[in-house]
Amino acid sequence: MAIADEKLREWVVEIRRDLHMYPETLYNEKRTTQKIKDILEQLGIEAHTFDDMTGVIGIIHGKKPGRTLALRADIDALPIQEMNPVPYRSKIEGCMHACGHDAHVSIMLGVARKVVEEGLIGAMEGGVKFLFQPAEEGGAGAKRMIERGVLESPKVDWVLAGHMDPDLPVGVIGVHHGQSHASADSFRLFIRGQGGHGARPHQNVDPIVAGAQFVCALQSVVARNIDPRDTAVLSVCKFASGSTSNVSPEHAELEGTIRAFKEQTRKLLWQRLGEISKGIDRAYGTNSELEIREGYPPCINSHEVVEFMAKVAKALFSEENVVELPPSTGAEDFAFFAAERPSAIIRIGCSNEAKGLTHPLHSAYFDIDEDSLLIGVQLFTTAVKEFFS
Repeated sequence: MAIADEKLREWVVEIRRDLHMYPETLYNEKRTTQKIKDILEQLGIEAHTFDDMTGVIGIIHGKKPGRTLALRADIDALPIQEMNPVPYRSKIEGCMHACGHDAHVSIMLGVARKVVEEGLIGAMEGGVKFLFQPAEEGGAGAKRMIERGVLESPKVDWVLAGHMDPDLPVGVIGVHHGQSHASADSFRLFIRGQGGHGARPHQNVDPIVAGAQFVCALQSVVARNIDPRDTAVLSVCKFASGSTSNVSPEHAELEGTIRAFKEQTRKLLWQRLGEISKGIDRAYGTNSELEIREGYPPCINSHEVVEFMAKVAKALFSEENVVELPPSTGAEDFAFFAAERPSAIIRIGCSNEAKGLTHPLHSAYFDIDEDSLLIGVQLFTTAVKEFFS
């Protein structure tokens, strides 16, 4: 490793560890926002924040007008208590960067530094826009940024992003041609019955039995309403009712998640949930309220942009270290960017079995091999160079 690269590695590692020690959840990323803004301004990069939410936009203008490339990094953490016995362990109780967003931020700041220090600005006809986005973890921060015009002035042509992937060893890059993530919505079903003595069920309207039938009926939706060549998930993840062993309760509450790869399948799942809940009410005499909470749409990557990034990655790290990945039933609010502009989200391998770094995303033990940071910087800096070449 060259001396310059070693210094850059130390710099991005230091940033990543600082962010890791002081994580902030969705729309509370005030310290994170300020730190990013300070670093961009120290690099001489134009930086903007928002009056009504967290997040930072960094803009580099080239020597002449032209195309604009956006690089997105999500900045929020998760409400998880970290269990890693490391010096940079989270100092915030019940909050942790368990999805690698601290790494995403430091990688893109590393790219910003490389663009400035290597004099790429003078060679660019167009510009680079850094989107440090809040609230990926359930807050649809990408959507809010788009609503505030981040893809305009100057108009963005392509959007790129990277994501840590503990399923890939450090040094390996993963790409998705087309679909990368499912949609993600949630539902809440509140079932009203009529409570009474558990020994006299004929006098009651039992919301537990109705809820149980709802759970069972959902199992037929994917099996019998969805094309077997398609993919969908309906999972009931909460079922709460009652307080003691001999009283039939007044109500039951169920919550769950809805996942689909296609928008039409997504809407069909919503429809079937409504039809089943109404049918349960007719059959069992309950009175239910179903709430569908719309989340993220399916994430579809542009073939042209993915091919571009795959070519860059293969030239840097060799063809065997760039792998094609199947779509994930996880969700990603990068989907909002991908719906607006040609885009690609790239997976950056960060696991290292020899170092014990194998825990999955959203685990209290998740951590990365920090060599992946410099790999990410190299990948996206080279992408900037190639985009403007």
